[in-house]
Amino acid sequence: MSGLSHLDDDGRARMVDVGGKPVQRRIARAEGRISLCPQGVALLRENRLRKGDALTVAQVAGITAAKRTAELIPLCHPLGLDHVSVDLAVVDDGVTVTAEARCLGRTGVEMEALTAVSMALLTIYDMCKSVDRGMQIDGVRLMEKRKEDPEA
Repeated sequence: MSGLSHLDDDGRARMVDVGGKPVQRRIARAEGRISLCPQGVALLRENRLRKGDALTVAQVAGITAAKRTAELIPLCHPLGLDHVSVDLAVVDDGVTVTAEARCLGRTGVEMEALTAVSMALLTIYDMCKSVDRGMQIDGVRLMEKRKEDPEA
């Protein structure tokens, strides 16, 4: 056996069986950023991009992506999310995105939080590409993952 949870005894990919795990409150937070040229930052701040309100569209894209994570990442379990938040902040050199996902379940929601951040950043990229071809997405990471008893 490989010791990796997503591989069977023969080394083939498999979905982890979480049926024996207790239902717990699962919470995960993730973050990431995209760098933009000064003109791109100014257009975002003033909501003057040709494609429209990039921050709102990116927020909705992130929430939608979190809800569809199991469709995008083959071995993820479909989860009934209780909450997803995606917050975007325009900073001097780009945009930072943070996301939080919560559910009551048998497996964590870190992939949902990371997917929300990633899709929000990709949406900013798409909406700003006519202004800045040198954008860079980086720092996508899990900040927090925890589980609690449902009564907590």
